[in-house]
Amino acid sequence: MNRTSTTFDGSHLVIETGAPQPDATTIVERKGLGHPDTLADHLAERLSQIYSQYTASRFGAVLHHNFDKLALLGGASEVRYGSGKVTSPVRVLANGRAASACGGESIPVTDLVEAGIRDFFADRLPEVSEHLDITFNITTNSSPGAVLTGDSAPERTRWFAPRSVEDLRERQMLLSNDTSLGTGWAPEGAFERFVRHLVDHFSGPSDFTDAHPWCGTDVKVMGYWDGQHADIVLCVPQKSCHVPSRAAYLDNRGAVLAECRRLAGVVLPCATADFLLNARDVPEKDELYLTYTGSSLESGDEGVVGRGNRVNGLITPMRPMNLEGANGKNPVYHVGKLYNLAAMRLARRLHEETGDHAEVHLVSATGQRLDRPWRILVRLASCEAQSDKVHALVVETLDSFPALTDELVHDGVVLS
Repeated sequence: MNRTSTTFDGSHLVIETGAPQPDATTIVERKGLGHPDTLADHLAERLSQIYSQYTASRFGAVLHHNFDKLALLGGASEVRYGSGKVTSPVRVLANGRAASACGGESIPVTDLVEAGIRDFFADRLPEVSEHLDITFNITTNSSPGAVLTGDSAPERTRWFAPRSVEDLRERQMLLSNDTSLGTGWAPEGAFERFVRHLVDHFSGPSDFTDAHPWCGTDVKVMGYWDGQHADIVLCVPQKSCHVPSRAAYLDNRGAVLAECRRLAGVVLPCATADFLLNARDVPEKDELYLTYTGSSLESGDEGVVGRGNRVNGLITPMRPMNLEGANGKNPVYHVGKLYNLAAMRLARRLHEETGDHAEVHLVSATGQRLDRPWRILVRLASCEAQSDKVHALVVETLDSFPALTDELVHDGVVLS
C-alpha cells in the first residue's frame, strides 16, 4: 500500500492507494420507514427542515438549532383479528435547541414543531396521529464558552438570541461546531443493494404493498452474506384490521416469503438465499407480529435519533462507519451531518473515477474551518489513482458545503 500526504489551508490530507478490497463476507442491516428509530430520524430531520425554511424565509439565514436528540416513546395498543386500537398515546420528546427570536421578531418554535410532528405522523402512521402526547424540551441555551468578564454579553450568548443575522458568526466564516468525523465508502455490493431493496419493497410504496394493505411499515432486515449464499432474518408486520384470522396471517406470511424468494432470484440470480421471517412468532399461542398501525411504536417500543440507518441508508459493521446521528442537526455547520454526507458523495466520485473500492474519512476540530477538515483520509483499492486528481476532487467536495446546505434545507435530501 502506498501513502502520500499533503497539507493545504490547514487540512492534512492522506491518500492511501492499493488498500485492501473489502472481504466478500458481510453483514448488513436496514430498518424500514415504520421502524421507531427510522421514524425518530426522519421526524428530527423534518423539524430541522421546517425551522430552517421558516427562518431562511423570514430573516435570510438559517438560525441556530438542533433537533438531533429527539426521542419517541411507544404507546400501548390492543390487537385482535380484524380490529385493533391505540389505548395509550405515543409520547414525542421534542428535545433540542432553537433560536426563538431574531432581533425584535419572535419565532413560533413550538407551533412550528407541533405542526411538523402532527403532519409527519398523519403521513407516516395515520392511526397514531390522533394519539400523540408531545413534550417540548426546546431551549435557547448556548454551548459552554461564554465567560463573563464585564457588563457586555459575550458573543456566544447571542447564538440562540441573535440581534440580527449578522450575529451569526458563520456569516463571516463557516466553522465546525464539534470535533467529530464523517465516513463514506463506495461502491455498494450486490447483497447490500438487495437488503436495501428488500426493506423498501415491504415498507414503502410498491406493487406488493399496494396489493397487500395488511403489510405494515416497521420492517427490519438483517443479512449475512459469504459471497455465494445469503442468510436473511426479516420482520414484516401485518395490520390487524386486514387480517381476519390466524390462518389469514399465516397465508400472508407465506406471500412475503414467496416474494422474498422471487426478489432474490432477480437481484441475486447466481446465489442461494434462505429467509427466516418473524422469528418470534408462536402461531399456536397467537403470538404474532400483528399490529394495529403497522409499527411497534404503537406498543412499547422506542425510537431515538442516531440508532437507525447510517446516512447511506444501511448499517454495515464490516464497512467503515461511525455512530453520528446526522438527522436533525443544523445543516449549516454541524459536521455530524455535513461530513457524513460529503464523505459518502466523495467516495462515490472516487469510485467512479477509479472503478475500485474507495473510502473517505473527514475529521473535524471544533472551531476550525468547516471546509478544511483537521484530517482527511482517503483509501483507494486502485494503485493507479493520481494524487493530484484525488486532491482536486477532495477540494471540490469541501467547497460545495453552501450548496449542500441548500439541498438539505430546500430539496429534502433523505438521510438514512
